[in-house]
Order: sequence, then C-alpha cells, then structure tokens
Amino acid sequence: MLKGIHPLLGPDLLHALRSMGHGDDIVIADANFPVTFLGPRVVRADGVDAVAMAEAILTHMPLDTFVPKAAWRMEVVGDPAAVPEVCATFQEVVHRHAGDFAIHPVERFAFYEMARKAACIVATTEARLYGNLILKMGVVHPQESVRV
Repeated sequence: MLKGIHPLLGPDLLHALRSMGHGDDIVIADANFPVTFLGPRVVRADGVDAVAMAEAILTHMPLDTFVPKAAWRMEVVGDPAAVPEVCATFQEVVHRHAGDFAIHPVERFAFYEMARKAACIVATTEARLYGNLILKMGVVHPQESVRV
C-alpha cells in the first residue's frame, strides 16, 4: 500500500502514468473498444467502469493547458450532437478534477486513430456505450510535486 494513491491505480497503470510526459495521451476504453490491436500498451482494469477510472487518473494527472483541446470522447454514430449520460458524467469528473476543460466529440474512426497514438489504453469493463475518453497529460508545476 502507498499513501495518497487512488486505489484503482494498480502497479501497471501507475507505471504507465509515471512513464508519460507532457502532451502524451491516455485512453480510457469501454468494454466494446478494440483495445488489443490498435498498438499502444494496454492496461486491464477489469471490474472498473470508465467514469471511476477517469476519476482515479485525474486525481493524479493534470490536463494539458498549452493546447486548445486536452480531452475527447467518441461521438455517437448517426447522431453526432448526442451526449450519452456516461459522457456527461465524464465532463463532470473533468471539471471537478482538472478545471475548465471541455470534452470534445470526435468521429468514431478518427477517435480510433487518436487512440493508436496514445501512450496507453486502459481497458475497463464499462458497459455503457460510448464510455470512451482520451486525456492529454499536462505539466505538474514545481509547487504541485512532492519534495523529499
């Protein structure tokens, strides 16, 4: 056990997060997402929903403030204006942990292309459709880091 680490962040995911740098992306994927063959490292989070995983990650990871967009969700096929409940909840989590960031919808295949370039994909068992999120890592400022 470690102090101050969200309990959903297991050793493999902690290693992936710690290995990421400013501008790297992480994908939080639902149970239907094609995680295995896109290319990036996959960390399994069986028994965890995507919202809980987003909450755990954003407890420790800042979003990128140097780019116009730092968070994306998959847009609903056939209804790009729709905002599924899981995506509205993602937005609440982002606001609570990262601040005033909008989550931008991205067409399904464009989302897959973005995921191919990610540092890591976290495969959750989220059952709600469109429970997919990409987050771009920001900078941890000196006053935010732990000093020893």
